[in-house]
Amino acid sequence: MTSTPPVMADVAKVAGVSHQTVSRVINGMPNIRPSTRERVEAAIKELGYRPNTAARALVTRKSSTIGIISTESGLYGPNSVRRTVEDAARQAGYFAGSVSLSTVTAQSLTDAIDHLMRQSVEGIVMIAAQHEALDAIRRQDPGVPLVVVEGDLSRAKSAVGVDQHRGAYEATRLLLELGHTSIAHVRGPLAWTEAEARRQGWEDALREAGQAVGPLLLGDWTPRSGYVAGRALVSDPGPTAVFVANDQMAIGLMRALDEAGLTVPDDMSIVGFDDTPEAEFLNPPLTTVRQNFQEVGRRAIAVLHAAILGEDEDLPRLIEPELIRRSSASPVGTRKAER
Repeated sequence: MTSTPPVMADVAKVAGVSHQTVSRVINGMPNIRPSTRERVEAAIKELGYRPNTAARALVTRKSSTIGIISTESGLYGPNSVRRTVEDAARQAGYFAGSVSLSTVTAQSLTDAIDHLMRQSVEGIVMIAAQHEALDAIRRQDPGVPLVVVEGDLSRAKSAVGVDQHRGAYEATRLLLELGHTSIAHVRGPLAWTEAEARRQGWEDALREAGQAVGPLLLGDWTPRSGYVAGRALVSDPGPTAVFVANDQMAIGLMRALDEAGLTVPDDMSIVGFDDTPEAEFLNPPLTTVRQNFQEVGRRAIAVLHAAILGEDEDLPRLIEPELIRRSSASPVGTRKAER
């Protein structure tokens, strides 16, 4: 016995919606009620429906392929963004071709775009984390829609990202509310846009509260650089708290404090950024800022898909981060006051 594979009309009938609504859900379009989206997704799962991208390509003369350009990095944030963009593209019915660059220059970016264009991509997502990459992107015209994923939306015509400044601001505000008046910051590399946005958020929160800015220590995202910063902080009697620009550096800093006989949070409160998988299992569990990478990927593809269709996408481009409160940050206590 044979059965006919389900088609979009079957999904629409089971979900009780129109053919157009099913299409919008499949393509990740916005402005669909969550309950409607859930019904359509349940019908797709129940029927085992799979969009026929080959047939769609024949009808529309479109490749149903997008390109993703990223920089080589072992870092949690950029890798998480790349994975979620790939997942969102697949869920929207696109194939994704990826290019990873060791360094981003005007020439390497041009070569990457040329490589993707030979695959007939309909659009490109660029995951940019450094000033040089954004400057190179601004000089490019790939001839297809281009969406940049990063946290400084002023640097690209069409961009989506987590509000890095807001996350750092909220992290610092938490420490201020806990009574800390001298709050250090371990920032990320100078070349990274996200590091600069987080530093600015820390500084703005301190200035708004009428507190002195500093000390400021430079890191490179690695636990070792956090360890080095921690060794420097041990010899500074002023700070009672530190906002660290990512969780990996916070791990190294905690190690340096422990070796110096200082405890977290009794002697030093710490807030990180990213909410890496290990953050909640540290001793003590790390207070940190969580980035919604899944929403970043979904929104980037929704914006790109709308651009491919020649439509405007009215989704907010900046995604709010979430402050996760754990036990590495506490009010200023007697031991801290004596420092």
